[in-house]
Amino acid sequence: MRKSKKYRSDAMASIHETMEALHKVGAIGKRTMRRFDEACLTRVQPLRPGEIRALREREQVSQAVFANYLNVTPNLVSKWERGEKTPSGPALKLLSLVEKHGIAAVA
Repeated sequence: MRKSKKYRSDAMASIHETMEALHKVGAIGKRTMRRFDEACLTRVQPLRPGEIRALREREQVSQAVFANYLNVTPNLVSKWERGEKTPSGPALKLLSLVEKHGIAAVA
């Protein structure tokens, strides 16, 4: 059963799942598993301020509404759009989901 991880391809998904199973039984170590995570899983790309604003405008929502969907403050969204702060971690992941699947993906 595939988890909610995003893989680069179906082949990478199969390889990664096999390596996870080997890791669970102790056949490979944490270091090796981290290498497979890096190789197989899709990385979240950083977004520039203009891209964040364009994304919000594409979804036709205000900064306050966009912030609500992302569970952040409207002030933080404003700072992202001005380039004063950079989204990272869970916020960046949510932004990438909105970028790929629309605001409904995080509703």
